Amino acid sequence: MSTEPETTEEAGPGTPDTRETHEEDTGAGTEDVTAEGTDTGTETADGADTAEGTEAAGASEEAGGVVGEGGAAGLSEVEAELAAQRIERERIERRKAEKKAPITSGAKLSGKAADLLAAVRAVESGEKPPAAVFAEPAPAPRRPAPEPVRRPQPAPAPIAPGAPAPETVDAVRRVLAEGGAPDSMAPQVAAVLGEAAGTALREDPWQLLRVGGVRPEQADGFARALLGAECGPDDERRGRALTVWLLEQAAVAGHTALELPALIAALGRQSVPDPDAAVQGALAEGEALAFQDALEEPGAPAPEDSGEEQERPVRVLVGLERYALAEESLADGLVRLANSVPEAGQAWEAVAAKLSGGAGELARAVAGHGLVLHTGGEAARAEPAALLAAARAAGLRAYAACHTPNGRHRLTAYVDEAAGRQDGDRRRPGGDTGRQEEGPVRRGTDAGWPGEAPADQAAEPVRPAAGPAARGVVTVAGLLAGAEGPGRDADGALELDLLIVLDAPQLDVESAAMLVESLPDGARLVLSGDPAVLWSAGPGRVFADVLTARVCPQAVSRVPDPGPLGELVSGIGVGELNQVAAPGKEIVIVPVRDAGEAVHRTVQLVADSVPRALGVPADQTVVITPGHGGAAGTRALNAALKERLNPGPGRFGGFDPGDRIVYSPAPGRAVPGVVVKADAEGLHLSCAGAPVVVPRERVEGGVRHGWALTAHQAVGARWPAAVVVLPGDAGQALSRPWVYTAFGRAERHLSVVHGVEQALPRAVAEVPAKPRTTRLETLLRPQVPAS
Repeated sequence: MSTEPETTEEAGPGTPDTRETHEEDTGAGTEDVTAEGTDTGTETADGADTAEGTEAAGASEEAGGVVGEGGAAGLSEVEAELAAQRIERERIERRKAEKKAPITSGAKLSGKAADLLAAVRAVESGEKPPAAVFAEPAPAPRRPAPEPVRRPQPAPAPIAPGAPAPETVDAVRRVLAEGGAPDSMAPQVAAVLGEAAGTALREDPWQLLRVGGVRPEQADGFARALLGAECGPDDERRGRALTVWLLEQAAVAGHTALELPALIAALGRQSVPDPDAAVQGALAEGEALAFQDALEEPGAPAPEDSGEEQERPVRVLVGLERYALAEESLADGLVRLANSVPEAGQAWEAVAAKLSGGAGELARAVAGHGLVLHTGGEAARAEPAALLAAARAAGLRAYAACHTPNGRHRLTAYVDEAAGRQDGDRRRPGGDTGRQEEGPVRRGTDAGWPGEAPADQAAEPVRPAAGPAARGVVTVAGLLAGAEGPGRDADGALELDLLIVLDAPQLDVESAAMLVESLPDGARLVLSGDPAVLWSAGPGRVFADVLTARVCPQAVSRVPDPGPLGELVSGIGVGELNQVAAPGKEIVIVPVRDAGEAVHRTVQLVADSVPRALGVPADQTVVITPGHGGAAGTRALNAALKERLNPGPGRFGGFDPGDRIVYSPAPGRAVPGVVVKADAEGLHLSCAGAPVVVPRERVEGGVRHGWALTAHQAVGARWPAAVVVLPGDAGQALSRPWVYTAFGRAERHLSVVHGVEQALPRAVAEVPAKPRTTRLETLLRPQVPAS
């Protein structure tokens, strides 16, 4: 089955609101202008501490009425200052006119003028050298301005790069036509290759491989049409382009680099006569980087320090610059946090004293260390939630970031529950930690997927529920974009004391590096997640590498996931597919013979059986299948589910209002939503409650129907019911992490449409996660002192 990569959104950090002025440090004139509503965004504290600034402030006070009138009339700040200077000059002229007799030299001078005259006379008499007298005095310590209140501001919409110039697109279109390639690719090629795209493509036809979706055989055919007899498999341009293309494909598969022998073998399979020369050419042109990492054999003793250099086995890796720099930056940032030993302080002591059990262990580890890892399943999220609630109650600037809006919603419910218990502890004599009688907190549904929870699921929360923002719960993408969470200080660092990252296995190296770089010195970072789930869709295996490197304390939760579903998933995590008693129909196995029957039974389950038997509506049921292609992949299942649940002609590029979709704004992230409408602007979506408009030209490549998902698209979220489809041709795509992730998306009910026979238990018992080539663990080990 096809396993096309999913996609992720990337955005830059936002800018906090700095429009507030400090009235204590500004002159009265500035205060008047600001009071009249002129938003200048300027601070004048710098000049107020110098002599000239003091005089100017006095002039402004005298000119207060004029400045105020100017503000009312719309005068600018410059015009107001000129008015103040004009009044000061007039006052000086009046004082000069009042003088009837010359001033005796220095007789009536005082203050700074008298000091200056005395200094001049001292130099003239030779008592002091000029350098000693006229040296600049040390600046007086300035009164620190009060820190402005920074509120999280919505991140501005990312500025899309300007469309290529029409002449550039025309030039590319002509070259594509000569080479027999579709001219519809011209805008995309021009955007990738830049202004001189036509010339670059003509000089090096294999540059076409830089465009997403182009295969080597297509680029070879294009080159033959353009170059004729000059085209050959030994062309050095072809070798360089294929080297970069293979590294990009490796990144899609999760690698941040490739070992040199593996890269050379892959080039050989692409009919490159001299793979070594191709790699060296890419390195010489700066299109790739090479690394030598020392290898450490498990259990081998550390090399003795004999004063002589000992030869150690190394591996040579080749990678793209963007991922190499991100991985090195991430390693440096994690080492900075791990090596810092922040003071606990009274606030942290209070947090650790308030919590008990697993949450207390986590709090004590965080109080004494800058970097802490936390592992556990879904129920274990209650421990970082309790830490977050206690830290915020103690006055610390604490935030938690989740991978998806659905995860943010679930964590907020846990935080509400923890805050309710802590409030109850303060109210009850003796600190009784018993749960209140109102019932459990609802955690299943999130606005990111259409539909509300069924009536029988709507239970009263432990306390009046607060929104995620009030609880300090954000998404990773929202935090990095500046749309959620704290503001940033003058150095661009996030203004927080503690950041807890849930769903940490979903962090790729670039997102993780951006997060760690944004943390100020002295802040604490907790990476929390379930190590058994699938790794990130983007390159890297950040959480697994940090766990393996053992560079910081690790808190392991002992809270099991409850019920038959929790028992089933826990067994899969250790390689056992157990038969679990499910008296409430929590788990149902539906055997099928072929893919056609699998699609039919899946539609029947979602539309009829699950709503009728369990009361879970179709819009709260997710379908998970191993890939997009094939007879029972997401495409086939979504077509069948649309026909049953939201039939329509698909007049908006295959979509109709009400369709469940997955929007992929950039490689690596899948954003769930629903179609609202379409117009000249594009396709209007509602994604996690936020409106999104996808331009017409991006609909085909960026929007898919979303009733059926892959496990990578579903990770980080949970639904009341899940239907996992395993057709007969899916056996090769199954692994223990895949099954663990897919089965773990269900909260109340799991149906398994089973057509792979013994391939399922074999995958759980014998097929671990596919290895990824990364450098993070190697970069971390030598930089952190052994404990």
